[in-house]
Amino acid sequence: MLEPGSVVPARLLTSVTPVPSAMPTASTMPTASTASTASAASAASATPADSIAGGAVPVHVPVPVPDPERLVHLQFRRFAGCPVCHLHLRSVVRRHAEIEAAGISEIVLFHSSAEELRPHIADFPFAVIADPQQRLYREFGVESSPRSLLDPRAWGPVLWAIARSAVEVARGRERLPAPRQPAGRLGLPADLLIGPDGRVLAVKYGEHVYDQWSVDELLRLAAAARNSVGVRGTSA
Repeated sequence: MLEPGSVVPARLLTSVTPVPSAMPTASTMPTASTASTASAASAASATPADSIAGGAVPVHVPVPVPDPERLVHLQFRRFAGCPVCHLHLRSVVRRHAEIEAAGISEIVLFHSSAEELRPHIADFPFAVIADPQQRLYREFGVESSPRSLLDPRAWGPVLWAIARSAVEVARGRERLPAPRQPAGRLGLPADLLIGPDGRVLAVKYGEHVYDQWSVDELLRLAAAARNSVGVRGTSA
């Protein structure tokens, strides 16, 4: 597990979703010297995944971590179509404009393939990374445990998430997850806030499946960190 003050090696990840604002320019690309420090696991996780821009043309969308101009909120979720993950991520979608205004680049990882993810994340306005081999999960110390679902604090959100998902599936707005999940269903969430220099500014490793930063907590952490790391934002 990483702690505040740890340094994340520079790497480019490839988003399953089209995120034009995340396209790195010459000034935002990691340099050859910093990129070369990335681990082999990170490099393998950054292999291209197709995105659909304009509904037709497959493109590759590289997303820099760290981002030289913005804070990065890196959050680890479970599998494609996970009802509990989507219950939380809907709040992120609704408030994405606030997150962007706070100078935060939102990046979400799932341990599913890009092909599995696409039908579930078509309207997500932020970068989504497919890591089916869980290379980045291992690198960042994100674990799986039976307590993800057995912790009594998870039961209410799990029931609410299943009920919400059932309604959305019945309306044709969402799809059921695949019945078989090669990486399992016991993943724990994790949140990291990473500064432009790669330092971990704040971190949370969840104790159960719905134990993550709320959007309000994320914005408070970003506001506290912004002055010290020189990131601009328009909201607290």
